[in-house]
Amino acid sequence: MDIWFIVSNTIVLACIYGTLAIGISITWSSLGLLNLSYGFIFAFAGYGAWMFAQYVSAWGPAVLAAGILAGALGGVIICAVGFIPIHDKPNFTIRGLIATLAINLIGTQFLLWWFGPRSKSLPEIFGNWSVSLPGAVFTADKVGNVVTSVLMLAVVLRWMQSSRRGLEIRAMMMNPHAASIVGIGVRRTSFYVMGITGGLAGLAAVLLSQTYYISPFGGLMPMIKGVSIALCGGLGSVRGAVIAAIVLGLNEALTGMSIGGRYVLITQFVVIIVILLVRPRGIAGLLDKAREA
Repeated sequence: MDIWFIVSNTIVLACIYGTLAIGISITWSSLGLLNLSYGFIFAFAGYGAWMFAQYVSAWGPAVLAAGILAGALGGVIICAVGFIPIHDKPNFTIRGLIATLAINLIGTQFLLWWFGPRSKSLPEIFGNWSVSLPGAVFTADKVGNVVTSVLMLAVVLRWMQSSRRGLEIRAMMMNPHAASIVGIGVRRTSFYVMGITGGLAGLAAVLLSQTYYISPFGGLMPMIKGVSIALCGGLGSVRGAVIAAIVLGLNEALTGMSIGGRYVLITQFVVIIVILLVRPRGIAGLLDKAREA
């Protein structure tokens, strides 16, 4: 078994899916919204990057930025049509779940009608170079995926720690009711939250497009994995999402290497069920309990 291949695939998958899961966790903990429209945002961002590459420039960093901006735009649109009208209504959690799922279904059908069923591909974002080390070869897409994901998450987390808007989002993540009492506007802050998390989904869409094609329903599987990782890590916990992304990324790499990629979802859900049986709050709950002890 090629250990280096498994390790490199684990890190790449953890970075891509962890980016999505962190966005889902931030949305849940700050807005109380389990956003099931990420599949649409993912595909919307992929097509945005593809259109930019086709009609403006095929330069890798510019295509990457276009995908992130398209994802942020998709998040803002979802906020305007799927969150603002219902956030103060009774049973908001259920309403939000149904609304975002409906937006996901309608949005993907719109993309299918507009772009057709044929898959699209993006140019190579990071070039075609590689670095050879004893026992391992690191290709441009793997190195670029990891570096870009880490830098993007570092910038987002730094912004949340140092800016006024970031402080408002953190206050809503810790106690939404108290945040509203001290004058933090839910409507205004929600646009920032959805824009940022949409941008993270856009980043994941462009990075994953280096391996897979862009299609109207191409965001469905990443959304399922992102929600699964967020649940496994403990909804609302960024740290838990990162750890869960590493665990499930390792599981996917091991499963694909040993018994085949078609069994990945089965083994992933077995791992998730085992973790949630041990601790229903997820991995972050395990760490919290250990810290309290």
